[in-house]
Amino acid sequence: MDLNSVILIGFYVLILIYSIIVHEVSHGFVALWLGDATAKYSGRLNFNPISHIDIWGSIIVPLAMLVTTGFAFGWAKPVPYNPYNLRNQKWGPAMVAFGGPASNIVIALVSAVLAKFIMVPVAVKAAIITGISNASWSQISATVSGSFGSIFFALLMIVIFWNVLLAFFNLIPFPPLDGSKLLFSVFPIRTGTMAMLEQYGFILLLLFIIVFSGPLGFFLTKMLSIFYGIAI
Repeated sequence: MDLNSVILIGFYVLILIYSIIVHEVSHGFVALWLGDATAKYSGRLNFNPISHIDIWGSIIVPLAMLVTTGFAFGWAKPVPYNPYNLRNQKWGPAMVAFGGPASNIVIALVSAVLAKFIMVPVAVKAAIITGISNASWSQISATVSGSFGSIFFALLMIVIFWNVLLAFFNLIPFPPLDGSKLLFSVFPIRTGTMAMLEQYGFILLLLFIIVFSGPLGFFLTKMLSIFYGIAI
């Protein structure tokens, strides 16, 4: 593996970590806007990775996945908030939950618009997108070599890749994902049922991913193609 590929992988992991941090901090800012200052007083409304990195979710798991599969995923320490401090008790938790995915969607959209104005041949853009989707670092390295525009485009595509995946994956309505808070706000669910779902939510989420991996992958790929389409 050449040096350029190693550098690209470094940016790939770094962009993942910061995309997760932005996601988590956005929860805290929405909570603050709605009246809860828990995240602020906990010193979590900042983008300093030291405040948010989870040793397992932000470092060990992503690196292990990258080495074994060529793909990485991860998480940061959740930003704390107290739902009882929110001014809107019905929709407040859902708004706080949606703050994370919304921030990722905005970042992905801005990145796509910026990429649209980069003067790089469409064939090169398509090759970069294919390389990122397949984690083909040598291919990407060869494609962007010697072209600042191509390098910048590749970095923006990585930003889109991670932020789209984080946004729409987190909207799955199973605890501990953000979509569960939206589900609980829209549908009248008893407190006991809600507690049960939160207790076993992670197991249910894993089962959902295993059983519906095909449709889920198709959905995420479709969402990515929308943003990539804007970029090209």
